[in-house]
Amino acid sequence: MNRKEALKLVKEKIKNQNLVKHCLAVEACMRALALHFNENEEKWGLAGLLHDIDYEQTKDKPSLHSILGAKTLEELGLEKEIIEAVKTHNEIHGISPQSLMAKALYALDPLTGLIVAATLVLPTKKINDLTEENVLNRFKEKAFARGANREIIQKCSDIGLTLEEFVEICLKAMQKISEELGF
Repeated sequence: MNRKEALKLVKEKIKNQNLVKHCLAVEACMRALALHFNENEEKWGLAGLLHDIDYEQTKDKPSLHSILGAKTLEELGLEKEIIEAVKTHNEIHGISPQSLMAKALYALDPLTGLIVAATLVLPTKKINDLTEENVLNRFKEKAFARGANREIIQKCSDIGLTLEEFVEICLKAMQKISEELGF
């Protein structure tokens, strides 16, 4: 599956435009991390783009989220590493991500939410005005963007990155696609 086919699938399966934008943000971050680690950018990008492919199907059954997505991707013939990353990104299952790709996806999924929330409280509401310092300050505020699980974001240490490095890579990646994200 190439990116064009993956994006088509995302748009068929996900009708909520904010969720589509989330998938695009995660894809951008995964591509940036792949470049950082000298990994396959296309493969990592696909994992990011497709990670929530089953979200609307499973929104009322969170225990099935990522399990159905992984099954769908397996049926479509995607690589095992992508399937594992998608399957293990939902912490509810308690399945520890094993590959570098899976660990990256696991940690960055909530980080994109924190970055979006930090953007939306800026006077301009523009991601290009957001700084790493803004994100790191918001990270410390437990009441801010409660859904962005800080413990999971800190798992960036499992891929050898400090929180500061992780935020820098992901923020820059999201800023590069600010037009697609719409803010």
